[in-house]
Amino acid sequence: MPWTTLASAVVGALIATASAALLDRSRWRREQEDRITSARRVLYGEYLACLSQARNDFRSLARNQTAGLAERERSARDSFAPCYGVRYQMSITAASSVVLASENAFRRLRDMRDLAAAGTLAGDVDYSGGRAEYEAALTRLRDAMRRDLGADQEPVTAG
Repeated sequence: MPWTTLASAVVGALIATASAALLDRSRWRREQEDRITSARRVLYGEYLACLSQARNDFRSLARNQTAGLAERERSARDSFAPCYGVRYQMSITAASSVVLASENAFRRLRDMRDLAAAGTLAGDVDYSGGRAEYEAALTRLRDAMRRDLGADQEPVTAG
């Protein structure tokens, strides 16, 4: 009969070890997902801030009636340049739905850059249309980011 006791102890040890391994794996996966979500949240914020800064610079440029064409072009390109680096980070870190939306917003903002650089003023129809297209693309981008981050989900409560 001592062998049944030994077998029971071995089986119990195997079950305990397997359970601990499964729990550790589950905890690791959850922590990994939290790290990815945190990194994306920071990156998304940086990208939106970068786009916003460039957009504000273009607005100022489009309201400036005294700047020459060369100054406008330089200013517009300088204002937009920081967006490229964050754009590339988005392309390798963001969820695919967010990458698509971010590319669209980036291109619409680049169109606004080109308008401001060419001397289009804020009251012009072309500028207003470009701004509306960018704002719509930005709204789609923010929605995609919120979905990816789970910001619209109801919090889970123990109960």
